Amino acid sequence: MSRSFVRAAVGLLAAVQLVAGAAVAQSPAVSGKDATLATDQQKRQVAQPLNNAPVWKEVRSGLPQITTVQGRETNVLIQPEGQTWRALRVPLAAAGGALLVFALLLLLAFYLWRGPITLHGEPSGRLIERFTVVQRAVHWTVAISFTVLGLTGLVITFGKAVLLPLVGYTLFSWLATLAKNLHNFVGPILVVTLPMLILMFARTNLFSGRDWIWVKKLGGMLSREHVPADKANAGQKFLFWTMAVALGIVLCVTGVILDFPNFDQTRQTMQWANVIHLTAGMLALALLSGHVFLGTIGMRGAYEAMRYGYVDETWAKEHHEYWYNDVMSGKSPRGSSPGAASVPRHEPA
Repeated sequence: MSRSFVRAAVGLLAAVQLVAGAAVAQSPAVSGKDATLATDQQKRQVAQPLNNAPVWKEVRSGLPQITTVQGRETNVLIQPEGQTWRALRVPLAAAGGALLVFALLLLLAFYLWRGPITLHGEPSGRLIERFTVVQRAVHWTVAISFTVLGLTGLVITFGKAVLLPLVGYTLFSWLATLAKNLHNFVGPILVVTLPMLILMFARTNLFSGRDWIWVKKLGGMLSREHVPADKANAGQKFLFWTMAVALGIVLCVTGVILDFPNFDQTRQTMQWANVIHLTAGMLALALLSGHVFLGTIGMRGAYEAMRYGYVDETWAKEHHEYWYNDVMSGKSPRGSSPGAASVPRHEPA
């Protein structure tokens, strides 16, 4: 009986060795590098238990590994550049906030010193069409969209540092959620309407040689001197090409990249888009503050021109004399006659 038992045990052992050999033969080959790393890790666990620094060093290297998940960068577990992006956003946001505050304080100081820019002569009562209905509709759509995006962007960027301590967690949660959704859904409106505005006003904002006189004298805003200008003065042209065209296009392109991550862009592309979007947004807000100031309380009649589309001949002559002369000579069209409810009011100084 003992012999039968020994024979059975020997047979069972042979079967186990056969199965193990077959399994080893079918398993994938291990590279020399992986085998060395595994051996080193086993030795390290004996000498230095729980020391996984080499493993995490390899994980944080950013080198692509092997994964079954399909898609771009799915084989990179940790992207080291993400830490650089997180650290860079803080000083950029702080610098942009300081620039915006400086611009607002500068405009306040100018208004307290100079007051609103008003007419010197009496209104003539004769009106000239300055902007058509279509131009005003596109302008106001872009202006409202830009303003909403700017305010919501400020909430998203500075909300935790500024608003949260003032209003508390509950109200700030509502404000932050509202700001994020408005920013995401109003952005595409600007992407569609901004090119329309650029095409409509590009010709009016082309620079000419006589703009240099306006630049040298700063439009007479400091000296109160009368400086002739085209339909758009040099300052307005500068704002158009920098704020609306350059910064506006940058904001639209980077905004689309951030708003639609399903375009399969990489994490690094999203990070660069975020940094560029933040920088361009703060610069655009600083310039926008000057545009809004002169278009409302800074200059009498400027808001009415964009609201109603018409300006008095006296206003046109004092602020845009070259354009006024072209209209009076017939070189530029005078435009259609305004309706009874579309008459702006221009008050002298």
